[in-house]
Amino acid sequence: MTSGWVATSTIAGKEVSDARRTSLLLVMTGFMFLAGLVALVVSAIALHDEVLTYNEAKAQLIELGKSAASIPPPAFVPLKLLRGFIEYIEIIGAVLGIVLGYRAAASERGRNTLALILTRPLTQTMFICGKVLGNLALITIVLTATFALGAVGIMLIGGVGLTLDEMLRLLIIDIAAVIYITIFFVLGLLLSLSMRLLPNALLAAFAIWLALVLIAPQIGDTLDPDNQVAGGVFRTLGIAKPDERAILATFKTYETIRDGIEQASPAKHFERWSFALTGIKETYYGQSIGAVMADRWSDFVWLAGGLAALLSLLLFRRLDFTRLTKD
Repeated sequence: MTSGWVATSTIAGKEVSDARRTSLLLVMTGFMFLAGLVALVVSAIALHDEVLTYNEAKAQLIELGKSAASIPPPAFVPLKLLRGFIEYIEIIGAVLGIVLGYRAAASERGRNTLALILTRPLTQTMFICGKVLGNLALITIVLTATFALGAVGIMLIGGVGLTLDEMLRLLIIDIAAVIYITIFFVLGLLLSLSMRLLPNALLAAFAIWLALVLIAPQIGDTLDPDNQVAGGVFRTLGIAKPDERAILATFKTYETIRDGIEQASPAKHFERWSFALTGIKETYYGQSIGAVMADRWSDFVWLAGGLAALLSLLLFRRLDFTRLTKD
């Protein structure tokens, strides 16, 4: 057991060291930082203007004899500023996961070190676990730094402090983001270790990324009749939930297919989970963390289940490493 853990941790450490020297990883991480920061700055400036307008109006009313207690502040929701931030993590973060998975396999196959590794007393499970743990640490560090940047940006640019509850919500979203990106890392690693030609593995991974991250969510949103009007058709028309369900029941087959396409996308589950916790989805605005998680638990289960399924396939499928060393 001890020797197995030493071998696994050694491979994990090697993954971290190799990734630090990879310029592509640094470029992808920097691009995600930059894109998220730009989206955050645009939203934070708008919030800052709202806060400034309120403070000026409050000062004028106090000069006219109004008490400060009689001038309640508007409902500022700073976490809503993270909408664009989260959407960039969905897209660029998934690409980062694929790049890490591809690199984890290519670094051994390209330098022909896979054959050398196979001569050591190292099982496939140790090899895979070391790769996964090392890159999981990298993903966690990158995402935690990204969300920390987002929190600091909200406070400095938006001029609004974050409460302990809001910081906890960010932490929970960060954990979900780590799981989400690790799904694509495992996908990239699995394909790169399973396919004879590495370029084909990368193309296959990006084809799946295109289908799950861009196409499936877009189909689900576009074909959802309730998304055709801002705020939702049913809500705009004042239709009660029971009547809404009755109407949708008449389109059961259509809705089943549309929802099935949407459910297949891990990006959509991550988005639903994040938008609910941040209050971007207005239905959940003002609800406690526990209430939101109790209602959206299925999204987290889909993410965790998807990762578990891919990991099981990677760990328990017998990979022909000997064939892979003959590039």
